[in-house]
Order: sequence, then structure tokens, then C-alpha cells
Amino acid sequence: MNTLPGYPLLTGAPLRVLFGALFSALVGALSCAGCSQALPTHDEATGGNPRQGRETIVRYGCGACHTIDGVPNARGLVGPPLAGIGERSYIAGHLPNTAENLMRWIEHPQRFDPQSAMPELGVTQADARDIVAYLLHQP
Repeated sequence: MNTLPGYPLLTGAPLRVLFGALFSALVGALSCAGCSQALPTHDEATGGNPRQGRETIVRYGCGACHTIDGVPNARGLVGPPLAGIGERSYIAGHLPNTAENLMRWIEHPQRFDPQSAMPELGVTQADARDIVAYLLHQP
């Protein structure tokens, strides 16, 4: 058999393990090809623009308190990380998690919970729509 010196010929179970690992890596790479897709320009649930939402999050400084995937320097530890926020049951522990409630919370958190550490930042309704659209479409 032709083998390279120092490299044993793989057969049987070791060969199946190697091919299985290579196949899994290939499938993983192909399925993640869409992971870096651009954000959509419109979100039906909010009427907001996810692309604009990322810029709006930066402008309001949300990353000073929250960790937010896809937002540069958003590594804050004061508030909860916002990855997967659309999958959570509640906002701030008691407000049912809907796109509309999340927008209202972002605009006026102190109206819902005066003891919350989240400050009133003067977020406009349009900006809240864009922010929520981004949060629901985080890369």
C-alpha cells in the first residue's frame, strides 16, 4: 500500500470518524454561509428598519449598559444581555414580551418601572421601532 512515512493508513472506524468529522464541518460551514447576511431594511412586526436600528443603538449608547450582538463595543453589564430578547416571555420581569411592549419600554422604561435602572433617554417612537427591529433580527 502507498502510505506516507509516519502516517498510518486509516481504515474502519478511524476512517469513518475522520470522514464524519469532515462532513460535519462542511455542513456547518455551508449552513452558516447565510450567517453574515445583511440585515433587512424593514421589519413587519415593528415597521422599523433593523439596519437603522443598529446605528440608533450606538447613537443612544445602549451598549454602555447592555451586551448586544452585532453592535460595536456593546458590552455593558448593567442591564441584561439582549441576545434572543424576542424569545423571552417578559420584559423587565413583568411586561409581556411583544414588539409593541418592547418599543414602549424602550421609549419610557420609568413609566413601567420607576425603580428600573434603565433611564429615560428620550428615545423617539421611530427610533424605538428601529431599535426593536434590530433586536428582533440580531445577527
